[in-house]
Amino acid sequence: MPFDVQSWGETFVRAVESAFGTRIVCAGIQGSRARGEAKPSSDIDTVLILDELSAEDLTVYRALLQTLPNAELICGFVSGRMELTCWEPSELVSFYFDTLPLKGDLEFLRPLLTAEAARRAVLDGACGIYHACCHNVLFDHSVEILQALYKAAFFVLRAKVFSEGGTFFRREDELIPNLCGADRVVMERRAHLMEHAPEETELIAETDLLLRWSGALIRVFSEA
Repeated sequence: MPFDVQSWGETFVRAVESAFGTRIVCAGIQGSRARGEAKPSSDIDTVLILDELSAEDLTVYRALLQTLPNAELICGFVSGRMELTCWEPSELVSFYFDTLPLKGDLEFLRPLLTAEAARRAVLDGACGIYHACCHNVLFDHSVEILQALYKAAFFVLRAKVFSEGGTFFRREDELIPNLCGADRVVMERRAHLMEHAPEETELIAETDLLLRWSGALIRVFSEA
């Protein structure tokens, strides 16, 4: 049966309401399910923010999730409200925009999504990709890791466009028309590699594009 986000979300909300009631600050989903880009095997990324969080709450939530449809696909994020407001702001940029609230909202995070937070999100993401490219060529030589790094480029580019123009594009088909130059080339290669895994002999050439692109971002956004 096709996955129905609305139906599944309503079931999820009823379950968390029965367990946590008015303590819920925000309950929702994020990731590919929320963006409408999921495959049948994609994770269901849930979000649950409570007024405060205890180990007992985690135990209750764990048992609750195991009763839901497609429980084997569920993963996600849970936190207390205060802890989330103290989170590294660069990590909140994608978190805020990528979350589809089903109950409550994340508007208390909006003031934290500054230009500096967006700059840090780009820099941190580019650094992670650059390092992982080097590590993969030297030690793993994995096509699967390369594909994951191109997937990560999507998240970096969303933050980059947001930092430059203040608009956050959640979906790939929204983002690509707003890219040019190397950014667009990387996203076009990403789309190709998600559908056609490269041969191991192509790994170096495909990595070179990603390495040069992420290196350029590091140089530019470290000086912003």
